[in-house]
Amino acid sequence: MRLDKFLKVSRLIKRRTVANEVSDTGRVFVNNNPAKPAKQLKEGDIIRIEYANHTLEVRVLKVPFGNVGIQEAPDLYEVIK
Repeated sequence: MRLDKFLKVSRLIKRRTVANEVSDTGRVFVNNNPAKPAKQLKEGDIIRIEYANHTLEVRVLKVPFGNVGIQEAPDLYEVIK
């Protein structure tokens, strides 16, 4: 699954267009490498999102094949810090 789609489906970022913009500005890293929106994710990848005043780091636990419900979204990742 693409990075921008995963960020939207997991509800780490509200909209896919916002996920694209954040990735394009270089504030999203996958395994400590700057990531473009089309980066393909796999289980075990570490995603770091740098916001204005804090940083969120998560580990991908599950890559879904489509959209998931709001109750299932937190099961897709584990917050590291």
